[in-house]
Amino acid sequence: MLASVSVFGEAVKADKVAARKSLCSKPPMEAGHPEKLRGIDDARLAELRRTDAAHLLHPFTDHNDLHRGGTHVIQAASGCHIVDETGQRLLDGLAGLWCVNAGYGRREIADAVHRQILDLSFYPSFFNSTTEPTILLAEKLAEHLPNGLGRVFFSNSGSEANESALKLVRAYNKTLGRPHKTKILTRTFSYHGVCIATTSMTGLASCQDPFDLPLPGFLQVPGPHAYGVQSPLSAADYAAQCIAETEKTILAEGADTIAALFAEPIQGAGGVIVPPPGHLRELRELCRKHDILFVADEVITGFGRLGGWFASGLWSLEPDMITMAKGITSGYVPLGATAVSDEICGVLSPAGYLAHGFTYSGHPVAATAALANIAILEDEHLVERVATDIGPYFQKRLFALAGHHATGEVRGDGLIGAIELVSKDAGAAPNTLGVKAAGFAREGGVIVRGIRDLIAMAPPLVITRAEIDFLFDAVERTLDRIAA
Repeated sequence: MLASVSVFGEAVKADKVAARKSLCSKPPMEAGHPEKLRGIDDARLAELRRTDAAHLLHPFTDHNDLHRGGTHVIQAASGCHIVDETGQRLLDGLAGLWCVNAGYGRREIADAVHRQILDLSFYPSFFNSTTEPTILLAEKLAEHLPNGLGRVFFSNSGSEANESALKLVRAYNKTLGRPHKTKILTRTFSYHGVCIATTSMTGLASCQDPFDLPLPGFLQVPGPHAYGVQSPLSAADYAAQCIAETEKTILAEGADTIAALFAEPIQGAGGVIVPPPGHLRELRELCRKHDILFVADEVITGFGRLGGWFASGLWSLEPDMITMAKGITSGYVPLGATAVSDEICGVLSPAGYLAHGFTYSGHPVAATAALANIAILEDEHLVERVATDIGPYFQKRLFALAGHHATGEVRGDGLIGAIELVSKDAGAAPNTLGVKAAGFAREGGVIVRGIRDLIAMAPPLVITRAEIDFLFDAVERTLDRIAA
């Protein structure tokens, strides 16, 4: 028990110290049994929420709305389930934030990280130095990346991976004597990160408007989302129109001013926008025709999400760079990476000093987590499982809801999908159904993401058929409530 303290302020401070010690010493949840955890004590939860309101700024959050209802405090997780502050066990249909591919509570990753921290907690990749896990991870990634992408630059997130790609693109063109070839093309409904430049690349007004972005030189071309723009054309015909409009932009701006086009194979945060077959290959050929670098943003689609290590390999995109994060460690430790083509490296390496990098580029603990995570994906054949078994079953259950009264459109591939929602309430505010439906789904025991008027799902790759049934049964009940 905490010793008594005479001064009230010191007593409060001592209580908080005791709480932190209690948290640090709490034994890990029994693997596979997150339902055994109790809810947080009411008084403790109230204190956590007060402290949260006083000190923590949440990402992508309306803080007034957040604190009216109270912050959800996630206590534990195992497999495909999390446990919230009430002790409720919830099936995580979004794998955290599109990232926990190997599932929660993998002791293999925890043990590997623990050993690495004890052996070497940190050393930078500056000063002509690096660490063994960093070297081995670069080699391992090269095994799974498409041919011609044999070199990797490490960062800490998807945003930084894309920022790094942007700088390498500029350095490449400057080295070639083309310093005016700097403009960047991205697509409407795209999401490439939250740094100043990557927000400028993101094709979502909600991300750009609050910060008076984009910066000059970042251009939007249409993404293949016929439903989203209410086009009367078929998905394939609209996608062809997008290619034509993209070429018009290139010609109008001048191909000699455009450095690169960044494209997510499936546009995740923009609404799980799945391109028609062959569309991205056409886009890539258009870039090649006009001497524009093609960068595949695989932060969400990498590491098995679509049934291949990378969509670029599945769809023969032959990108000049691939950016990645999320599934590289299954979210256990922050890590991003940018794979760079041999051609680009062949230009940059002889040029000498590369004045770019982060303190934690190639952090040995993050690299160790990634190696352990990739070993799980390999040893348990999770990528192949998505391709041949659990992915097709997920898509079957997803598309079975296409005829529901509350469904406008269904989209998906592999282990990712979205349902556009419609309501018979003509007075319903636009772009609010997604959050409403996500709330209903949570009451039904599952986590989905609400985006505008749609819900998105991308569960861990270890999900079972029974868990997929539980997920979509809850989603169907959610649709029933939306349609009521």
